[in-house]
Amino acid sequence: MGRHNMPDRRARAYGAEAQRPGPRRRMVAIATVLVIGVAGSAAYAVGGDWLPFAENCADDAVRIDVLAAPDMAPALTEAAAYARDKEVVSDGRCMDVRVTSRDPSKVADSLRTDGKPGTYEVWVPDSDLWVERVQLHGDESLLTPTGNIASTPVTMGMIPATAEKMGWPKKTYSWAELAGAATEGEKFRLGAGDPSRSATGLLALAKMSASAQKAGGAEGEAQVAATAKALAQRTSASDAQAIDTLARDSSGTEQGNPRRNQALILSEQAAFQHNASAADSGKLDLFYPKDGAPELDYPYALLDEPGQTTDESRAALRFMTLLGEEDGERILAKHGFRTGRSEPSDSLVKAAGGSAEQPIAEGAGDELSPKQIQETLGVWTITVQSARISVVVDVSGSMAEMVPGRGAPRMEVTKASLSAALDTFTNEDEFGLWEFSTLLDGKRDYRELVATDRLGKQVGKGATQREKLRAAFAELQPVPDGATGLYDTTLAAFKQAQKTYAADKFNAVVVVTDGENQDPGSISRSALVSRLEGMADGDRPVPIIAVAVGPGGDQTELEQIAKATGGSGHQVDDPAQIPAVILKAIMAAGEAGTG
Repeated sequence: MGRHNMPDRRARAYGAEAQRPGPRRRMVAIATVLVIGVAGSAAYAVGGDWLPFAENCADDAVRIDVLAAPDMAPALTEAAAYARDKEVVSDGRCMDVRVTSRDPSKVADSLRTDGKPGTYEVWVPDSDLWVERVQLHGDESLLTPTGNIASTPVTMGMIPATAEKMGWPKKTYSWAELAGAATEGEKFRLGAGDPSRSATGLLALAKMSASAQKAGGAEGEAQVAATAKALAQRTSASDAQAIDTLARDSSGTEQGNPRRNQALILSEQAAFQHNASAADSGKLDLFYPKDGAPELDYPYALLDEPGQTTDESRAALRFMTLLGEEDGERILAKHGFRTGRSEPSDSLVKAAGGSAEQPIAEGAGDELSPKQIQETLGVWTITVQSARISVVVDVSGSMAEMVPGRGAPRMEVTKASLSAALDTFTNEDEFGLWEFSTLLDGKRDYRELVATDRLGKQVGKGATQREKLRAAFAELQPVPDGATGLYDTTLAAFKQAQKTYAADKFNAVVVVTDGENQDPGSISRSALVSRLEGMADGDRPVPIIAVAVGPGGDQTELEQIAKATGGSGHQVDDPAQIPAVILKAIMAAGEAGTG
């Protein structure tokens, strides 16, 4: 077999001036400084067996061990086989390229905590999010990013029956609109990889957040929190496991199975691979959001470059340049990846479930900043935690006043809204209920109606905590001539929440009131704030989420009180907005790192 030299042209690996246009391409390719030799071959793994070298290479091969994301590992294995067959060389020596598939989140965690890459020379995760995470929280010298070798957009795939209901392929949606559809009852069941461990899931959730906030302000923020809460009940540990949750066909058994998802957040490449083996009724149709699809960008990074020999680092870079050559790009495209500067091929898009009527080449849209990514991760972290929330409701006489445009008293709308808010929480979340006015229980302005407990817990004959709370909400009534004992009640509820604090949960107190403090014998506002600030414990946070309902509530006062605990104050004209406010407050706590 003849020797295969590097073509006499600029290597087209992603990096340097050969990068694809894209907002997250910040790596600098250093592969172009290589001096490439003229002889050799490589070995690669197939089913655990190593293919032999040509006789003249067996004793002089440079071994390169590559850690790769599971979706990229098969393509790199094939590229290693190509290098062997064509006798691609580095400085005249053969390359013994061995590829190991490993979840990027696990590699990143290992590098951050152990600080040692083991015997590997190269890491190819699915996103530079993982590289940035290691560099931000670990030893920067462990990683030397050299470029990006491929890309694939993050999309939303749906089984044909669901996609047709959503108007595919002609109808297009923004990320915010797709998020809204996913939270509208049983419109479709949406799954995803866990955003704390899946770049696909995290980028999509961050894009949903940016899109919703841009489109809907406060309502958009609440929608994002609702979407995160819904996704938290249907996430999988990895992207591969998420794909296994899809309905396999259009049968009633599969469609009606509550554990089967009808839609999935996934990459174009993952859909490409899924559709290659799925039955027609189980293939995916892809929606490419019209406000841009973030990309997985497959960075190529050297591990502990200072500890590598010159031969090892040069061979590692030679393998990267191979992936940017015509034959390397052909291998990557065969596995469903986008490469180079050109638009994706029609055959790739069609095989992945795309359509020319969808914005397949729209790009990533507005760039997601590191701050947006971090905030989204914070929101997700709190969302997936079970919540422990005490709801404290004002039952003073003014709660009997009518809500403009509703034709119902403030108390009735509040009760209905609190009952609806329960629907956004799982059976593992814990809720309790207090009411307050003035002198409700002897000299106390407050009383506990339902002790805080798990919503799914059986608390009576055939009744759950959730049902007990709904019944208690329904029985709330304004106290005639009752005033608002806000300060003493807030302090007591906060003390109780601290006393019963549950680790690994999002603990909070939600106070709903339509007026200022009207108890002349209570603690003063300044004294309350001082007490709360002194009691607040960063290791056991219990933010107060205070909601002022109607024109009588003082948002400034509530913000001051809530801020003392790391919480937030909110003003609503209509009590029907309470569920959205609670979700927005949870989201804000996530962004601030509370909980």
